[in-house]
Amino acid sequence: MSTTFQLDTSTSRANPTPQPMKRLTVPKIRARKTDGQSGEPLVMLTAYTARQAQLLDEHCDLLLVGDSLGQVIYGLPSTIPVTLDMMANHAAAVVRGSYHAVVVVDMPFGSYEASKEQAFESAARLLKESNAAAVKLEGGEAMAETVAFLSGRGIPVMGHVGLTPQAVNSLGGYGARGRSDAEAEKIVGDAKALDEAGAFAVVVEGVVEPIAIEVTNAISCPTIGIGASAKCDGQVLVTEDMLGMFERVPRFVKRYENIAKTISQTVARYADEVRSRSFPSSDQTYQPKS
Repeated sequence: MSTTFQLDTSTSRANPTPQPMKRLTVPKIRARKTDGQSGEPLVMLTAYTARQAQLLDEHCDLLLVGDSLGQVIYGLPSTIPVTLDMMANHAAAVVRGSYHAVVVVDMPFGSYEASKEQAFESAARLLKESNAAAVKLEGGEAMAETVAFLSGRGIPVMGHVGLTPQAVNSLGGYGARGRSDAEAEKIVGDAKALDEAGAFAVVVEGVVEPIAIEVTNAISCPTIGIGASAKCDGQVLVTEDMLGMFERVPRFVKRYENIAKTISQTVARYADEVRSRSFPSSDQTYQPKS
């Protein structure tokens, strides 16, 4: 289906149509876990375009406009070069293409670390320009004050602990975290600090499973695992990874399909037909009216 919008005269807001279900809210996501227990696991995938959002939306509770778009969309070597402009533009497209899932947008490297005031300015811009529901930022205890500052000013925040890709230069790579006692203790402490600061959910990435489970049991808000544990309160993957768009598949990814192969084979058929002049045929051309 194509992206279609209808102006709601009561709110002056353009909404994608049709709308078979009401959009979830951050409080409903947070309430999925009560008294330390979660019900049905939360489903989250990344999305970067309106059409991708349309296809994922009805199946997901959350859509993450991840700074992974740096690598997936722009071919960059890491997430470090990603800008606020990139994030705002792609987040706006995802919001326009969805009507059910909570849309969360990553705050890119350098847009929030300097101060809580800088973080507010960046987060406010992202939400105003995209109409997303929440932001996500990396870092644990060091970012707790910022999370509290944003949450207290009406900006919902999703935290991110364990393997934090924006810190890849200081971490020395993308290996699993939490193998040493000290590192494991820090991850749990970071998650607790974010929870206490008001994060509505925390992504736990690339963490050895016992620590992911400990984090999930230790905090009141939902955990969303990626390379963590099925016992987290939800899961997230980069959509292109689980669809098989790339040859390399990280250990924590299950490849559900091989879309890259399908695309390649389809384009090969097209190329063959163009070169043999069998495309376009009479079905795809306009003939004079008789």
